[in-house]
Amino acid sequence: MIRLRGMTWKHTRGLAPMVATAVRFRESHPEISIEWEARSLSDFGEAPVESLAAQYDLVVIDHPYMGAVARTKCFLPLDEYLPAEQLRDFAADSAGPSYGTYNINGHQWALAIDAAAQIAGWRPDLLAREGLSLPQTWDDVFALARVRRGFVSLPLWPLDTLMCFFTLCANIGAPCFTHPDRLVSRDTGEYALAMLRRLRKIAAPQAATQNPIAVWERMSTTNEIAYCPLAFGYSNYARAGYRASVLSFGLIPSAGRGPIGATLGGAGLAVSARSQQRDTALEYISCVASRACQRSLYVESGGQPGSRAAWQDDPPNELADGYFRATLPVLEHAFVRPRHAGFVRFQNLAAEVLTRHLAGELSAADTLAELDRVPGRTPER
Repeated sequence: MIRLRGMTWKHTRGLAPMVATAVRFRESHPEISIEWEARSLSDFGEAPVESLAAQYDLVVIDHPYMGAVARTKCFLPLDEYLPAEQLRDFAADSAGPSYGTYNINGHQWALAIDAAAQIAGWRPDLLAREGLSLPQTWDDVFALARVRRGFVSLPLWPLDTLMCFFTLCANIGAPCFTHPDRLVSRDTGEYALAMLRRLRKIAAPQAATQNPIAVWERMSTTNEIAYCPLAFGYSNYARAGYRASVLSFGLIPSAGRGPIGATLGGAGLAVSARSQQRDTALEYISCVASRACQRSLYVESGGQPGSRAAWQDDPPNELADGYFRATLPVLEHAFVRPRHAGFVRFQNLAAEVLTRHLAGELSAADTLAELDRVPGRTPER
């Protein structure tokens, strides 16, 4: 018996499709067993990739790690192992820029099996009960929040606060990391910080301890939160029967330029360079990333495909109340974070700076100056 071990993140979207595809793969390969384990969402965004590659044959990974992967070569460069025509097909079928985010230094280090961006989510029944319409602009969001504190909320866990900061900057057409000597222009930075303070003021009291999963869970199991303007999307909560209440999802609010600039999320599937079962692992990831799997078993088992065809197909949209078509425009105009080695460290440290700002420990000017000094903002020379 050939055994492969895989690691993903702990949520239906992350684990269920991997287990389902492993079972399906074994049906045609009875001598192969693929065993999947899961780690928390926070570990998914912070765990060192080298240690994961040393322990597992297959790893579901976040694209900001690609610089570290390219530096350490802890995963296989897939362009050296998979046919070029196959990779071109994956690239052409990418939901938004997802596929390309796993390519750095001329190599493809993972296949984009999952696609996501920050989107808006809401409870249609709660809005209808109050006779309220869906926000289109940020002014609309703050008007909606007047119903009561927490009626509008969002995840402000430190890393999610940083993701919101990135989105707010890109949403007005001035994305971060476009200036050689600073994170963002002072005017844009001050605008984004002011927006974060306003959002923190109207958000639910527990927002600072919540990630996207926690917000969607609270919205779908209680009547406390009716609208969330920014959080990484999970199609599971748009599926009938997944939780007590079904959520609807769509475009993020506009600052005058449309629903642009949402920070890109998603996940890729990589093969450890240390795996003793490379050929088997490569065959498996090719199956998982294929249009046939992504449009059927992958999405049916709870996954959120990286295949654009799956986002446009009728069956996935019928399964998730139109989630995929409704949010695809956000994905296609998403903001892509840098992926150079050292960027993950920047993310973690910058998130702490923003947390201190929202706690009132740093002024806006000091916060922006501190963000400019955080190590890892630019590639090492």
